[in-house]
Amino acid sequence: MYKKFFGLRENPFNVNPDPRFLYHTKETQEALACLTYGIQRRRGFILLTGEVGTGKTTLLNKLLEWLRGERVATAFIFNPKLNVTQFLDFMMTDFGITCETRLKSQVLVRLNHWLLERYRAGETATLIIDEAQNLSMDVLEEIRLLTNLETSTEKLLQIVLSGQPELEQKISQPQLRQLRQRIMLRCKTFPLTLEHTQGYITERLRIAGGDAQPAFTPEAIETIHKYARGIPRVINLLCEHALITAMAEEQRPVPASIVEEVAREFELHVSDPVALPSTPKQGENSQVVDSFQGLAGLMDWLQRPE
Repeated sequence: MYKKFFGLRENPFNVNPDPRFLYHTKETQEALACLTYGIQRRRGFILLTGEVGTGKTTLLNKLLEWLRGERVATAFIFNPKLNVTQFLDFMMTDFGITCETRLKSQVLVRLNHWLLERYRAGETATLIIDEAQNLSMDVLEEIRLLTNLETSTEKLLQIVLSGQPELEQKISQPQLRQLRQRIMLRCKTFPLTLEHTQGYITERLRIAGGDAQPAFTPEAIETIHKYARGIPRVINLLCEHALITAMAEEQRPVPASIVEEVAREFELHVSDPVALPSTPKQGENSQVVDSFQGLAGLMDWLQRPE
C-alpha cells in the first residue's frame, strides 16, 4: 500500500520469519555459529532460547536455509502440541522416511536404520523443534530417548530445541534432569539496542529496495525503540503501521509523532516504555566462540573442508 510512496519493491516489515531479513548482530551471529558448529560436530542436543519476538524462528529459518544448502536432512516441527504418536509421525514424514506401520518400536527401528545409512554415507540429520516450551513431558522424554540413537562415538540425530525462557524453566524440573544433562550447547537471542534498532530498520528498508532518502527521522527511530523495547516483532508492527499512516498524511520521513500515535493505538504506552537490556551476560552465546578465538575464527573453521 505504501511501497510506491516510499520507493520500495516489497513490504520491509512483514512479520513472516523470512531469513533474508535476519539482522546480524554480534549475538545473532554467535548463536548461528553455535547452532551450525553443534550440528556439524554431532553434539546431539542444542538449546536456543529467547524472549517472544526476538527472532528465534527467523534464526531457525536461516539455519534451515544453510542446512539445505549443505544437503543435511531436516525435520522442522513448528507446532509442538502433539502427543508422542503424532510427534513421531510428523518427524518421520518431514524426514521423508516411509514406514509401513505406526507401531512405535518399528518406527524407531526404521528411523535408526535410516540414520545409520546416512551416517555411513557421511551425512547428517537434524531435528528442529520450534516453540518447544509447549512440548508435553511425555514428548520431551521421547525426544531425550532419541539421543540414544548413536554409535559408540557420535550421535546419529542432531536435535535443536528452540523456545521461550519458559523452556529453560521446564527442563530444569527434576523429572527432566536426564534431558537437561544431555544439552551440550546453549545459545540465546536478545532484544536490540537503540543502535541495533536503527541498523535493523535501515537494513530491512535496504533489502526491500528503499532509496537513499530516510523513511524515518532519528527521533522516530528513538520512539520506535522506546515502545518496542528492542523486540524485533514489535519494531515491525510499529514501522508497518507508521509507514501506512505517514503515506495517508503524505509525510516523509515518518516523524516521531506518528510513531507515538501508532504506539497508543496498540496500547504500547500502557507498559513501561523503557527498553529491556539487550547485552547478554558474560559467557552467554560464547561457549563455542571463545574456544575458537572469537566469531571470525569459528566461521573460518566452519568453512574448512573436513
